Amino acid sequence: LAAQEEALRAYCLLRGLELVELVIDAGVSAGLPLSTREGGRRVLEMVRSKRVGAVVALKLDRLFRDAADCLNVVSAWDRAGVALHLIDLGGQSLDTSSATGRFLLTMLAGMAEMERGLIRERTASAMAHKRSRREYCGGEAPYGWSVSEDGSSLLANNAEQAIMRAAAELRACGLSLRAVGARLEEQGMLPRHGGHWHAVTVRSLVNGDLAGVAA
Repeated sequence: LAAQEEALRAYCLLRGLELVELVIDAGVSAGLPLSTREGGRRVLEMVRSKRVGAVVALKLDRLFRDAADCLNVVSAWDRAGVALHLIDLGGQSLDTSSATGRFLLTMLAGMAEMERGLIRERTASAMAHKRSRREYCGGEAPYGWSVSEDGSSLLANNAEQAIMRAAAELRACGLSLRAVGARLEEQGMLPRHGGHWHAVTVRSLVNGDLAGVAA
């Protein structure tokens, strides 16, 4: 944070901009919309009150979660006469006070969203591959499974597997999801953490949707 503050102050000095306030959202995910973050709301309020003529940020991904959020907010700032300055773009800076700057921002926002999408796809693919190999993916083990002693793989939980089989058999006999849950409870076959079976979790139980039942 100290290095980022130094870079912001140096940029403002270089461009002849008076630094009105330094807003820090330490430890807050930039994946949240700007309007839902305390620091973000502070920035938006200063723009609305016409206290500032520019918003200076280190990188685009520290401000916006996706292209639509970015372009909608910056468009409103543009109408209010407030430019966005990004100072760390591989050694170059950008500001939206010019048509070229606005065009480049549109491209950057689109590319940033595409990269986030690709990361999500790669992560989902990797997690699906691990699950298919019965490898532990973190968090609570899926229903019907337990984490092995080495903490890296899943082992069948016989008691929960028996409940899953019983649910499937009851459903095959024509019982409704609620009726299946009630019958399981009558037989002492309760959810992992106690309580009652709900229709949505019984459906996951019957369909083998392990991740859904684990919640």
